[in-house]
Amino acid sequence: QVQLVESGGGLVQAGGSLRLSCAASGSIRSINTMAWYRQAPGKQRELVATLTSGGSTNYADSVKGRFTISRDNAKNTVFLQMNSLKPEDTAVYYCNLAGYRSILGWFDSWGQGTQVNVSS
Repeated sequence: QVQLVESGGGLVQAGGSLRLSCAASGSIRSINTMAWYRQAPGKQRELVATLTSGGSTNYADSVKGRFTISRDNAKNTVFLQMNSLKPEDTAVYYCNLAGYRSILGWFDSWGQGTQVNVSS
């Protein structure tokens, strides 16, 4: 079983920055896709950013130019650098990793979520 542990959330003023981390543990052979989602109160979960094993990235229009997704392959960790934060970025942020385990095949795992609050 692949487990994901998120960290880095918190309270920040508008215009500030936060860096989220998501570390995967378990018998991982490869990670095909890494992604961050967020869910604000009363809203559906939305895709924020994706990163493929080939290095391709994709961002929601609302965060383009402000957020950057990156990874540390050696540590099976994905990051989300969030700059110029806005109150509307307030949400619980979830990481999602999908790929192959060493023995048991495909995995698609979610982190526990980390709260980001941006004050105006």
